[in-house]
Amino acid sequence: MSQHTSAQIPPARAMSDKQRKFIIKLTALISGGMLIDGFILGAIGIVMPAITHDLQLSLAWQGLIGASALIGIFIGGPLGGYLADKIGRKPMFTLDLAIFLVGSVAQFFVTEGWQLFAVRVLMGVAIGADYSIGWPLLAEFAPARLRGKLLCIQEVGWYVGYLLSYASGYVLTISHTANWNVILGLSTIPTVIVLLARLGTPESPRWLMSKGRRKEALALADEYMDPEERGDLEATPKASNSRGFLQLFSPEYIKATVFVSVFWICNVTPYFAIGTFVPAVLEHLGLEDGLTAGLGINAIAVLGTLIAAALIEKVGRRKLAIPPYGVATLSLLVVAFFYEASPMVTVICFLTFSLANAISTTLTGVYPGEVFPTEIRGVGVGFATATSRIGAAGGTFFLPFCMTQYGITTTVLIAAGISLFGWVVSYLLAPETKGKRLSETSAPSATTRQFSASSLEANR
Repeated sequence: MSQHTSAQIPPARAMSDKQRKFIIKLTALISGGMLIDGFILGAIGIVMPAITHDLQLSLAWQGLIGASALIGIFIGGPLGGYLADKIGRKPMFTLDLAIFLVGSVAQFFVTEGWQLFAVRVLMGVAIGADYSIGWPLLAEFAPARLRGKLLCIQEVGWYVGYLLSYASGYVLTISHTANWNVILGLSTIPTVIVLLARLGTPESPRWLMSKGRRKEALALADEYMDPEERGDLEATPKASNSRGFLQLFSPEYIKATVFVSVFWICNVTPYFAIGTFVPAVLEHLGLEDGLTAGLGINAIAVLGTLIAAALIEKVGRRKLAIPPYGVATLSLLVVAFFYEASPMVTVICFLTFSLANAISTTLTGVYPGEVFPTEIRGVGVGFATATSRIGAAGGTFFLPFCMTQYGITTTVLIAAGISLFGWVVSYLLAPETKGKRLSETSAPSATTRQFSASSLEANR
């Protein structure tokens, strides 16, 4: 059993101004990467009709281009996590955005469907790597009392980026002031800003400690970490026998791996499937102005992430992870069976789904960074990222086909079924990690215990 329990955490001691400013800056820099991710994914839905018209895309190519960045994230998540665990968080933290910048600029010049697909796969690889580098880095620097809130803010960044992209694409589309190449290429601007700001970010002391570089780790901890985390840093074990991917499926971590993967898949699959083609979905449901309604749906998702960030350290992880799943499922069921009754009912249900889904999805930025140890934290986050993108990419790819062949009821029922499955798995497996140090939440004995007893603890 871990020697550090939540009851043993000493009273919080004030951080120095330098340490406080660093945590704020690091949170902003990682949020910037999430904002960029949301930005590239939000733009594609708004310009898909124009791309389809200009490039004469078939249904298959529409699905492939819509899912291209997600396919790249599937590759980049595990690869970036593996490299971050092997060579360090610091070098990968800037390299991934440099690669992303190349792809972002290339969007200005693509003229064929396969070119756009290839470029956005490359961008997805880079942003997938950023998930598995940035989240572990922040989790390893953040104090236990603030870790959940700081990790939640990353999802706020994602939804803000998605909303900004959708809104800018909306304005440029209806005003006919820019073509789709320019709208997609706008991601170059935030990428340059965040890339330059990331230069000089220090290495994670926990990663250094896991590599046996104790002197360097303690020096950086004194300079950048909350003083109360110093003792927990000493508890970081040296990664002498790390088995990488295989360790994720060891008896100690298999339940954690299954939970974070399923939890993430079932949150993002309905959102991406509906969100990527939200104008087409809403117009198919009878709303004449699907673009405006889609803007409202994305805006309320931002509100959901803010609610999660505000409440996570007060109510805990489970209460924010599980109930919203049920609300999202019910909202989709109403749409499936009653969408013909009233366009207003449909919009209200989609707004409700978006709010509830965003609250639980915010936890996908928290759990993976907490339940894996330092030696496999990067690859653990990367694997969860990759598995989530199987569902997200699959939903995005098959949605146009499913709507055309089977209609709106069947399509939305499938989304509701995925959401329901996520609710069941979360109820059974979601742990409560509020206020616990990383040495406790990711310790093998603690991990096995907390996942085995999660549903029992929830009913006490």
